[in-house]
Amino acid sequence: MVTGIGTDICDVRRIAATLERRGLRFAQKVLGPSELSVFQARRARVESRGIAYLATRFSAKEAFSKAIGLGLRSPMQWRACEILNHPSGAPYIRLHGELQRWFEARGWSALVTVTDEVDYAASFVVVQCLPRQTSVEASAPN
Repeated sequence: MVTGIGTDICDVRRIAATLERRGLRFAQKVLGPSELSVFQARRARVESRGIAYLATRFSAKEAFSKAIGLGLRSPMQWRACEILNHPSGAPYIRLHGELQRWFEARGWSALVTVTDEVDYAASFVVVQCLPRQTSVEASAPN
């Protein structure tokens, strides 16, 4: 069952201007450790790829915060939510710390998609409630 939907569109030029004004501190505030590594590698190869990556992550975290109904209030924090990619390229959400515990206590899971063009990055998040296992299902051998 769907429990929340969030979407966001982000102006990549705004992210670039903020990064130019505030430097790496801005990326360090928004990105978790795994994301920061990817951002720095992409930015080192092609500046615009790094900025687009930062913009998609910013957008996806905004969409996630809307889908869970918290906005950017505790336990939702920028770095506690990472938008990573499976080897196939599909994005997924990895949560940390208190946000992870809060989210899992509700029995939720999240799906995310991100996209970007030259000037805009957009994302969409669906939060759903995982089906509860019965005691028979939980004890059944795999």
